[in-house]
Amino acid sequence: MSDLEENERNNFDGLRIFSATMAKERAELGDVITRWIVDHSDVDIVDRMIRQSSGGDYHCLTILLFYRSKRS
Repeated sequence: MSDLEENERNNFDGLRIFSATMAKERAELGDVITRWIVDHSDVDIVDRMIRQSSGGDYHCLTILLFYRSKRS
């Protein structure tokens, strides 16, 4: 990764966390995130992280979106 790409990636002023535990919520998470992105057209997504954790009965999917305001 170039220095410019690394700087862009680390230059954020907001973080949005999406998390779902139940199967139906996990299946709908993509639509939830898409709606959020459409509703927040004043930001640029500069990075994302995806995490999955599992317990005995539950599986949690977490998606983090790092963003920067276009007004900055």
